[in-house]
Amino acid sequence: MDIKEHKISIRDLAAKYENVGEDGVYAYGGKLNVRPPYQREFVYDPKERNAVIKSVRKGFPLNTMYWAVRDDGNYEIIDGQQRTISICMYVNGDFSIDGMAFDNLPDDQQEKILKYPLMIYLCKGTPSEKLEWFEIINMGGVKLTKQELLNAIFSGPWTTDAKKYFSKNRCPAYGLGEKYMQGAPIRQDYLEAVIDWKSDGQIKKYMGEHQHDDDAKDLWQYFQKVIEWTGKTFPDYRREMKSVPWGTLYNKFKDVKHDTIKLAKQVTKLMMDDDVQKKAGIYSFVLDLDERHLNIRQFSDNMKREAYEKQKGKCYKCKKKFSIEEMHADHIKPWSKGGKTNAANCRVLCTKDNLKKSDMY
Repeated sequence: MDIKEHKISIRDLAAKYENVGEDGVYAYGGKLNVRPPYQREFVYDPKERNAVIKSVRKGFPLNTMYWAVRDDGNYEIIDGQQRTISICMYVNGDFSIDGMAFDNLPDDQQEKILKYPLMIYLCKGTPSEKLEWFEIINMGGVKLTKQELLNAIFSGPWTTDAKKYFSKNRCPAYGLGEKYMQGAPIRQDYLEAVIDWKSDGQIKKYMGEHQHDDDAKDLWQYFQKVIEWTGKTFPDYRREMKSVPWGTLYNKFKDVKHDTIKLAKQVTKLMMDDDVQKKAGIYSFVLDLDERHLNIRQFSDNMKREAYEKQKGKCYKCKKKFSIEEMHADHIKPWSKGGKTNAANCRVLCTKDNLKKSDMY
């Protein structure tokens, strides 16, 4: 990678600034591609964006930015997209700070901003070198998410199309499934979750296999099926449904016929059960009956001590004596059969018998 210093002014940077949505963002007289395929979306919030402009207005230095030199002599940003867009948007009149837009400033203050010097490192190298450099220098600032790094590594027509569906503010996936999804599309949370579901956790492998596909319609159609199945299987919406791995459940149970009325009654009952600590896990539990989804409330130390004293230090099963540290608190009547996690339903077992126990005890 060949790197050289280059100084420009904000006037130069903001010349012919243009944000044409899916077709890209350009600046520096149209010669700078601000959002090449491996770049993330604009993620600065107003506070961060305004901090950039306030630094410029006070004459404070901004961190060096990195541009890649393309074969055609033009440039694309490796690092500095958030600062570049913040600066260009402000000079372009897209937002104001403390009620003062750029055009509202006195001429001398406008000129001071336009003359503000920016330090750029111009980098020449192969595509793989640019991606490696992009990953290294983006360790600071607003850190890249794991999925943003994968988007950079596997940039191509498939990733570009997938981002249209899953990675934009108010994207199609947000409109369809926002109430079932955690995180923010713009930080790639939706895209990461859906690829994870579709690939059974093999995100990197899946993206590598599809990198050069013409589009990501298959992933989008899969997501639509997941959301449709979710709404039909559990029509009564609750906020806890945002934390459920719906794609994983869809993959496993999409071909199983369910009694949705019975499921709804089970969900309601479990939602009212104080022993169920993880309410979001109820939806997985009613499908596969694995209690680990529920994080059933454990007996307190006081409950365990009470049971230990009642049993005179002896294991409920083998009747041998052990220290309390060698004992495990256990339900007399199993939770799955209606037993509660309270002192009256607590017994202590030695380690050996606790490992052997079953609902038959």
